Amino acid sequence: MPFFRRWLGRAMKPATEVFGEWAKIGKDEGMERGHARSVSEMLEFAEGKLKQNGKNFSAMDIGCGNGWVVRKISQFESCSLSAGVDGAKEMIEKAKEIDPDGEGIYHYGILPDWQPAEKFDFIHSMECFYYLNDPISFVKKVHDDWMNAGGWIVMGVDHYEENTDSLSWPEHVGVHMTTLSESQWIDAYKSAGFGDITAWRGGKKEGFVGTLIIAAKKIE
Repeated sequence: MPFFRRWLGRAMKPATEVFGEWAKIGKDEGMERGHARSVSEMLEFAEGKLKQNGKNFSAMDIGCGNGWVVRKISQFESCSLSAGVDGAKEMIEKAKEIDPDGEGIYHYGILPDWQPAEKFDFIHSMECFYYLNDPISFVKKVHDDWMNAGGWIVMGVDHYEENTDSLSWPEHVGVHMTTLSESQWIDAYKSAGFGDITAWRGGKKEGFVGTLIIAAKKIE
C-alpha cells in the first residue's frame, strides 16, 4: 500500500497507536483514497441485498477510521442509523470533527472486547479484522452479538495469504497482522453460523491482486 511507512528495526506497536499517529498527520485521507474502489464494490453489493428486505436498516462500520464509510452509508435511502467504531481515539475525534452535524455515530472502543449496546442489520469492515490476535473468534462474536437475524456483513481485507505483496506488511508497518488464506476466512464465516457466503476479489488494478471481500448473511 503506497501510504505505508517502514518501521524496520522497531518493536511492534498496537495498530490503534499507529493509526492514531496517522490521523494526526493526515494519512487517513490516503487510506480513504486507497480503499475507495474496493469499498464502493462492497457497499454496492450490500445496498442491493438490503433493498431486498424492503425496510429500513441500521449499520455499523468496524474499524471506521475517520468515518468516511459511515457517512457514505448514512446517505443510503433506507438507512435509519449509521455508526462506526475504532480503537484509535484520534480517528474518532477526527470523525466527529468532520461530521459535526452527526450524520453518523462514532464510538471509541478497543476490539475484540468492545461490544455495541444494540444489534445491527448491516456490518461493514475494511482492513480491520486481521489486526486482531484471533480474528476467527471475532467473526463468531460479530455473528452472535452484533447482528440482527437476516442481517448482512461485508468484510474486506488486503492482507491475506494469496496477496503475497502483503506478507511483508507487518514488518513494514510495525504492527501485528494475522495472516489467513482465502479458504480460512471463508471457513471462519461458515463455522460462525453465517449462510449465503460469497467471496470475490475487489478493487483489482495493475499490480494489485485485489481486496478479498467476503459477504455473508446471518440466517434468520
